[in-house]
Amino acid sequence: MNSKQQASQSLRSLLNGGAYPPGSRLPPERDLMLRLGLSRRALRLGLEQLEAEGRLWRHVGKGTFVGSRPPERELGMSLITASTSPAELMDLCLWTEPTYARVAATRASRMDIDNLRYLLDKSAAARDAATWDIWDVRLHRAIAEATHNALALAVFDSLNAVREEGAWRRLRNDPTTAERFEELTLHHRQIVDAIARHDPSAAEAAMRRHLRSVQHALLLEDADGETEDGDDTPIDLLRNAFQEKAQ
Repeated sequence: MNSKQQASQSLRSLLNGGAYPPGSRLPPERDLMLRLGLSRRALRLGLEQLEAEGRLWRHVGKGTFVGSRPPERELGMSLITASTSPAELMDLCLWTEPTYARVAATRASRMDIDNLRYLLDKSAAARDAATWDIWDVRLHRAIAEATHNALALAVFDSLNAVREEGAWRRLRNDPTTAERFEELTLHHRQIVDAIARHDPSAAEAAMRRHLRSVQHALLLEDADGETEDGDDTPIDLLRNAFQEKAQ
């Protein structure tokens, strides 16, 4: 077996292990070299082979990602990312994700709920920020999937694309304590439990509490425009759109 074949096989085993699901970013080349025991040349040959097979795609300056290359929207997303901020992103998450949780509580199937509980267990088992981040995103996306609304899911994916960029990623890479992991896991459990028992109000409130906690931790400031009872200001774009179908 030559070096290219060895590298390709090692990389396939890494991907098949499940630690890097589709859409996730692989570690830097130096980390992969040490982890897989490969030279830089062999690793790059292996990466090229898996990219040719459609199992990886690479973005210059951003890294190597698992899965096939997404549709050509990178220029548009780059422009959006350059003109926004983590604070604006958190605003939009607060306007959308609590409503996703509410709708999911009315529409989630038994399969949806089983998947949410599986992802909850995976995130609860995380003991480092990188692992937590993978399962956290998958759990939040599964809640969007449980709305059974393709456009809602596309909105979530667009927000997540912004989350993968610039200032937001640097914030997400800050150290997280064991106590903070426990707190976030409790938030997730409250959200999933409310969806599982088909309680829309509780699911919405639990998601809002969770995101406010994340907002405070990331931005170190309270959200602007909060009313006395803790609800957002009266921009609730998706709730009105979903309300009739959800009832």
